[in-house]
Amino acid sequence: MTSDRADRAAGTAPADDEQQPGGAAPPDPHAPRDQPTPASGSGPVAVDVAESVIVEHYARLVRLAHLTLPASLGRERRVLTAHEVVQRALPRGRAADDPRLPAQRGPGGGVADAGYAYVRMRVVRRALDAEHPWRIGPLRLGRGPRLRLGLPRAAGLRLLPRMCSEDELALDRALSECSGEGRAAFALQALEGLSDDEVYDLLEALGVGDPDDALDEADGVPLPAGSRDVPTAGWGLDPSVLRARPTDLLRRRQHRRALVIGVAALAVLGVLLGMPGEGWGPSGAAAPAYAQNPAAQQALDPEQLVRVPGSAWRKSARTDFSVWPARGELLDDNRLLSRALAVWARPGRQVEVTATPGTQTGPAAGPAQLLYAGEAEGASLVLLHDGLRLVRYAEPAGGEQGPVGLDFARTDGADPAGSSAALLTRSDSNSRYLTAPWVSRLSTVDLLKPDDTGKEVGRGSDGVSDPLPAPPLGTGRCESWPALRAQTKSERPYLLTDLGEIVPARLTFGTPGTAPVDALSEPARRLLAGSACQLPVLSGSGVRSVNSWQFGSHQLPENAGAASWVCTRADTWRGSQGQAYAQFRAPAPAGTQAAVVGRAKGGAECGARDPRALAGALWKSPGGTWYLLAVGSEGVTSITAEGGVQTRVEGRLMMTPVEQGAKAKLRATLADGGELGPLK
Repeated sequence: MTSDRADRAAGTAPADDEQQPGGAAPPDPHAPRDQPTPASGSGPVAVDVAESVIVEHYARLVRLAHLTLPASLGRERRVLTAHEVVQRALPRGRAADDPRLPAQRGPGGGVADAGYAYVRMRVVRRALDAEHPWRIGPLRLGRGPRLRLGLPRAAGLRLLPRMCSEDELALDRALSECSGEGRAAFALQALEGLSDDEVYDLLEALGVGDPDDALDEADGVPLPAGSRDVPTAGWGLDPSVLRARPTDLLRRRQHRRALVIGVAALAVLGVLLGMPGEGWGPSGAAAPAYAQNPAAQQALDPEQLVRVPGSAWRKSARTDFSVWPARGELLDDNRLLSRALAVWARPGRQVEVTATPGTQTGPAAGPAQLLYAGEAEGASLVLLHDGLRLVRYAEPAGGEQGPVGLDFARTDGADPAGSSAALLTRSDSNSRYLTAPWVSRLSTVDLLKPDDTGKEVGRGSDGVSDPLPAPPLGTGRCESWPALRAQTKSERPYLLTDLGEIVPARLTFGTPGTAPVDALSEPARRLLAGSACQLPVLSGSGVRSVNSWQFGSHQLPENAGAASWVCTRADTWRGSQGQAYAQFRAPAPAGTQAAVVGRAKGGAECGARDPRALAGALWKSPGGTWYLLAVGSEGVTSITAEGGVQTRVEGRLMMTPVEQGAKAKLRATLADGGELGPLK
């Protein structure tokens, strides 16, 4: 046993100095270790936080599970079980119980946030369960986790791991001689980069009887030759790389025949049971299901599509998608338009359908408006509008058979800025947009560079833009954040950003109660430069606009410089389920992102209906003293801290020395006598 392990066993090892105060949101796992941590209570881990962790770090977590699982499962089942272990690490319910996690290092080298540490602990626990038999009382039901139907599966295919190299086979043989706890310790050290003390704490939290034995086993596992000269992700079998082979074809044919016979029998039985008696049938006075509805038939006829003239927007009282002209080189391809309308009305099983939250995917009530029909990036595209939704249809160019996509997005109540662009294609980190006829100039700017004046984007005569870089959504990296700067002849320019949907979101700046403006000023660009990398948490949620505003600023203790507090609110097209998060930014090198110290979802926080905010964080001064910092927006008259810290200050600012790891619950008193809590 090494000396630091002996110290740990004796209870004299030094404690971690990065802990969260009560009630605050978990810090970013990629943030440096001296970033502040929230100060309003640890609380449970929200299920949406755990989901985002699994999606962002899926390949790393699957590799961790695969290294921990026993080789006795067999190569195919071991790989599939690793995927199942990670996918089923998502907690049940809206939030998971507070796991009382030990301080851990994250994948970027900094302190792991509670969400990542919690998911990692669940993955290791489920992988270790494979070493123990299932029991019901005295009955032994076999070893290992049950591979449940549907996760992960592909209809008609078998998923097999790729062929192993000699180094991978040697590492696999060495790990097969270790216990499950030893394999887990090895994986946490080699893959996650945890120290002996961190691994010891994590295994102890998992209930492992003797973590020291597990660490000794891990130290005895030989790494492949040269592996210490490459990143840990570069060696060992990658369970995310799979080969596909067909299943038993004859058996599938037999099952298909049996299914057809069963469905036919059920249909006959349903007709017999549904024959009307003396009263109304289940459909009342409706026509038979096979009857043709005139409006539905018109919606399937490409000749009935509404085509707006090119100059209609100049005279219209409205300026939105309803006055976009029909454009594209395939406007007269009735075969393409017929396929698009038919798929919209009744998408088959091979059609991939996506929709922003709260958007219905049903057919049009009547003839839709045709906005675009053409080819781009090897695909034939049709863009339609029915007054409430944008619908994008995509198929392989030339009418060839292949994957088909159908995407829906809400656009009701769109203003000129919100209807100035629609996404046509997104591939290879590049995007093409169809722009509104009133957009006179389009350029792209990097939000991480506040002094970037933009680079103009070329557009064709049909309004389709040249390929332009897309934001790094879902990549885990944030080296730049391209945004669109749209200019009209009669209005000020405005900023738009792609959040993974057909319609980009508008970026604004300013206090909610004073009509925020577009985020083009120097203060707004500086604010976005320090917070743009937080935008991926909003992707895929139907966001219409994102407004950021600074609700507090002050000088830090010990002459450490100025700090600012920012609240960002995202409003959706459906008018509900908006999101808000508070950020704290202390003096740091250029490019450092602000730390998220509070998050709320589904309410009106930080918006026009509730333009108030309260947030707090623990901050370590350059001299090594820990402080509890808390700031409230205008209207806050006092701030109170309870729990591990008992103090009260008059005014909007609290700065009080505390012990390392102190936990506090914050509340503020308002001028009207009401109370305000932090975002959570």
